Parts: sequence; structure tokens; C-alpha cells
Amino acid sequence: MAKTAEVSIPASERGCKLRCVACGTEFERAAQDFRCVNCGELLEVFYPAWEKGDPSHADELRTLWLERRKSLDALDQSGVWRFRELLPGMLDWNKVVTLREGNTPIFELPRCAKSAGVKRLVGKHQGMNPTGSFKDTGMTAAISVAVEEKFRWVACASTGNTSASMAAYAAQAGLRSLVLIPEGKISWGKLSQALDYGALTCQLRTDFDGCLGLLREVIRRLPVYLLNSVNPYRLEGQKTVAVELLEQLEWSVPDHIVAPGGNLGNSSAIGKALLEMRDMGLISRLPKVSVIQAAGANPLVRTVRENRGKSLVTVRPDTMATAIQIGNPASWRKALRVLEATGGAVEEVSETEIALAKAEIGSDGVGCEPASAVTLAGLKKLVKSGFVAPDESVVLILTGHVLKDPEYTLKFHRGDLFAGTSYEGDAGMFEGHRREPLILDADADAVVRALEAAERADIRS
Repeated sequence: MAKTAEVSIPASERGCKLRCVACGTEFERAAQDFRCVNCGELLEVFYPAWEKGDPSHADELRTLWLERRKSLDALDQSGVWRFRELLPGMLDWNKVVTLREGNTPIFELPRCAKSAGVKRLVGKHQGMNPTGSFKDTGMTAAISVAVEEKFRWVACASTGNTSASMAAYAAQAGLRSLVLIPEGKISWGKLSQALDYGALTCQLRTDFDGCLGLLREVIRRLPVYLLNSVNPYRLEGQKTVAVELLEQLEWSVPDHIVAPGGNLGNSSAIGKALLEMRDMGLISRLPKVSVIQAAGANPLVRTVRENRGKSLVTVRPDTMATAIQIGNPASWRKALRVLEATGGAVEEVSETEIALAKAEIGSDGVGCEPASAVTLAGLKKLVKSGFVAPDESVVLILTGHVLKDPEYTLKFHRGDLFAGTSYEGDAGMFEGHRREPLILDADADAVVRALEAAERADIRS
């Protein structure tokens, strides 16, 4: 391989610029680690032409985006590139790498609404993306830039979903991909995806933050394009979930959007989109964006509570919701800014609260991976505290598909998810939610008796 190289195409050629989130320095080009050369903080994409806040084209954009839904063009069939007026431009639109990502549904969650204490609740299910998680919406944008920049290798550190997404898009683009994952801290379902899509996969004896730190050293030595959420072009793609959500709601702004918090890129992207849509006249007010973390991986919660966001409080993460098992989140400053701008809250939930919420989401016929379920668990606390009123409209962002971590689901329904842990004594709270398979003789009478018993149990409940 040749020596390291900076990302060379000027941002202005894409209709945008890059700016440090801490010191405000503006850049035309990014270093390969996408950090400010002055203070080391992350960069963000901004659009100078939008900062005056001209709302005159809002109706035209809404009409254009709806019209594109009828098109058979690959760009228009993507739930990301259909909104390309809000994204960094491509020098050659034929270089876009898309798997028709986005276009994810919103689902009514009536049982979850009752459990949380709100009148109505919907979930925006990003697990319905091509590789089963929200990462695809950002990956299409960032990997398309990598193609135009003529990189041969792309890379990420991952707890699972990023690796699956990156490997799939790299394969589609004809690029090689490198995945660094923490050994023993990733679900087999996610690991199998990265392997199947041809990634060079390295399991390291460290956690996610250790993987990311080592990857930064690798990209300083070799021309490898970084595809973690520190990449600002990736977050531009991820922000389209908020645009698509508002379109699905017929541009009626919900009172609250609740998102999981891991590396905090997703909540940052959602907030960024909302602020931009307000400036462009697409919406007239902002919803409150709240971030929920697992209690065992709660750096943002501790940062807000212990020093009001002045400096990041890192933690050694420990949660079964492996997708958010991150103790040193890269996008913490961006997420804090979203909380402040929207008046949102940050909350933490326990392992048992996550497991119960996941089962409740499943009972509405939707299903999600454990990290997504923190949203419902957190919403319950926000309602109990009075932060969310029962008659307010709420959207949960469900980030990953239920099949991302089937081991977790099976252990829950078998009753041994928390066996041998400090949570083992709390198993009673799952009564009525576990659905362990019955082992019966191959006899119709046995099946009938089981059905009748289930019917009697429903009547009693």
C-alpha cells in the first residue's frame, strides 16, 4: 500500500464545508481521521447557502421528494438519495453506491403505548434497512465519497451493525473492507454478516473504544478510508431518517423523538436534520429529542449529571445491548448540542428494563434488537417523571432488526438470559412475557390440550 493521504476533494465542490464542532475552524478538506487539526475534535458538514434560512422552496422540495417515489431510478428508490438536495453533492452521480436503503416503515405500538402510559406511540423501524440496521443510511453516503476519492480499502471499528453495513456496501462498490471488533462482545448474527460480505475481520482483545483507537493508528499509516460515525459524510446520510419520518407524518412534528445512545452519531444526525429542516422552512418547530443509554454504558448520562456537559465522563461499558456498549462516544459534543437545542432529556435504563421493553415491543408484532428497546424503557421513565405527558405524540427510533441478536431473544424466552448474574432474582418481572417453546409428544390431543390451556390463561389475564 501507498502512504496515508488526506481526503482530497474540496467540500465546496460538494456544495458544503466542514467545521469543527468545538473550535469552529472551517475546512475545505478533512484529514483521514476526520478530526480538527487544531483541537482534535470532530468535524461536521454545513451548508453556507442554508444559514440564511430561506423557506421559499419548502413546498417545492416536499412535492419533488414525493414525485421521486414513483421513479425507477436507483437514486430515487433510495430513501437517502431521494432527499439529495439536503446532502453533500456527488461530482459524478453514477458513483453513488446504494442498496435502496431507507424507506423504512413506522409502526403503531398500542401495547407499548399502554405500558409506557401514553395514548399513542409509534416506532420508526430502521432495522428494516438492507443489512438490518440504521447504519445503511449513513453508509451509502460515506462509501460513495470513498469511491469518488479513489480509496481501495475502507475500515471501521464496530460492535456489529457498522461492520455488517460497511462490508455489504464495500462489496457492492468493489472495495476491500477491514473490520475491527471486540472479541466476545458482538452477536454472532452481526459477525456472520461481515464475514459473508467478504470483510477482513479482526477480533481484538479489547473493547470497542480500544478497537477505534487502534484503527486511528492504522489509518495514519495506510490509505484506508474511515467509516465510523466520526466521518461527517456518514452522518449526513443518517440524518435522512428524520426527513423521511416527517414526510411519513405529513410534516406534522411529534412532541418527542426518543433514540438509543451508543456512539451518539445517530441522535446527533437526527437533531442536525431537524435543525436544518426548521431553517429551511420544512417544519415550524422542533420536537424534543431524548437519548437513552444502558446503565452499564452511560457516559452521556454521567456527563450531563456530573458536570453539565463540560467534559466527557468515560466509562468501562458493560451491557447485553451490545450495539450501544460504548464507553467513550465520539459524537458526545454533537449529541449534547442536540439535547440543548431541542430541550430533550438523557436517561439510563437497567438490563432488566431493557429486556422487558424488548419483549413488549415484540408483543406488538414488531421486534427489535436489545439496543433499540432502551427507547421504550427510557420512555417509561420520562413519562413517570412528567417530562413526557400522556397525551403527547412520541416516536421511538428502533435502530436494529430483531434477528440481529437472536441469542438474546432465545435466552430471554427460555428464562436463562440473566442466569448467574446479579439480575437473576428479578426474573419475576418477566412473567407473562416469556414464550418458551413446549416439548410435546407428536399427538393431536397434546396440542389441543396446550391450546386450551393457553386460551384459559388469556381469559384469566
